[in-house]
Amino acid sequence: MSTAPTESPRCAVIGGGPAGLMAAQELRAAGVEVHLFDAMASVGRKFLLAGMGGLNLTHSEDFEPFCSRFAERRARIEPMLRAFGPEQTRAWAKGLGIDTFVGTSGRVFPTSLKAAPLLRAWLHRLREAGVQFHMRHRWLGWAADGTLRFGTPQGEISDRFDAVVLALGGASWPQLGSDGSWCEVLAPLGVDIAPLRPANCGFDVAATPAHPDAPGWSEVFGSRFAGEPIKPVALQFTGSDGREFRRQGEFVVTATGVEGSLIYAVSAQLRDEIAAYGHATFHLDLLPDRDAAFVLAEVTRPRGPRSLATHLKSRLGIQGVKAGLLHEFLGKDTYNDPQQLAAALKALPVRVQSARPVAEAISTAGGVRFEALTDGLMLNARPGLFVAGEMLDWEAPTGGYLLTASLASGRVAGQGAAAYLGGRC
Repeated sequence: MSTAPTESPRCAVIGGGPAGLMAAQELRAAGVEVHLFDAMASVGRKFLLAGMGGLNLTHSEDFEPFCSRFAERRARIEPMLRAFGPEQTRAWAKGLGIDTFVGTSGRVFPTSLKAAPLLRAWLHRLREAGVQFHMRHRWLGWAADGTLRFGTPQGEISDRFDAVVLALGGASWPQLGSDGSWCEVLAPLGVDIAPLRPANCGFDVAATPAHPDAPGWSEVFGSRFAGEPIKPVALQFTGSDGREFRRQGEFVVTATGVEGSLIYAVSAQLRDEIAAYGHATFHLDLLPDRDAAFVLAEVTRPRGPRSLATHLKSRLGIQGVKAGLLHEFLGKDTYNDPQQLAAALKALPVRVQSARPVAEAISTAGGVRFEALTDGLMLNARPGLFVAGEMLDWEAPTGGYLLTASLASGRVAGQGAAAYLGGRC
């Protein structure tokens, strides 16, 4: 690549996920020469992975509850979403020839349910617009003369740009390129970065009555039920800060604990509770469609010569992994006491002691703090350097919120960089 100055401003976008691609789109629309760099062989790796089970683009719920999903960072995310929120995300996909529909859960999907057609159409549009892509270019920071350094299969190269948009993701799924290594480049520059933590993640259970000597499931339960979904079930958690969570859904037993959509929905509260107190305890309603009085009546109903396990199966449908959970978390005396057993069926305490590593998480909390950025997502301490996507210090549950906010922040960073370059020229 040439390092000679050009008449039109040049901007580097580093990171080929949704935020980086959206920033490139906005910059190119403003007439900026755009070079997009990614360490992987192709862009959108995590985007494609997210679409393997059906690409969840956004969510159809009303704007107010949609914004509430961003918790303490709502004040900074909401203005971005007002400009590019769920409706605009669907319109953007439609403009690329991708129709969408609302699923039964309120989530919005492409009609094909696949990510690849949308990504192909988007990349075709960007290339036609003049965005130049540079794959297998790993960003290494800056040289002493201010040029950007990149490691490539052919060796290190450098180039100079008038502005830079960083959209390198968090630290989840490092095998797809988002490894958080950018922290090591930005931190020495004094950039204010909140520690990267797992979000939308699984948890390891603490020792149980069936396995009291060490954390994790007993060998019997773990070997039999790892990978099994638990449904229907309702999860209730009240943190030490008084925040309450209750939702019905499902989750999955893992080799060491629990994960899945219902766990992800409460993961931020569980993670923060563990960080403060070393553990967190939530309660499971194993029979969410039955009230406590009905459950107690069925548990105490005379069972004759039948075993208690058979009685619970025939009267309440408690079997398999749900029956296993009762044996795992209840001592023998509690299990055989009808009053305590009925209470446990409606509020079984499950104690977790650690979140799974950030590399296993769906997304990342932490990142460059908004307080270090302008409204256009430019670093106050480094004019011309912009940040977007999961590099920012925010988090949201799964369900379309992550992708919508990443697109919206990429749009803001791209427009911010274009405005910065316009003021320089």
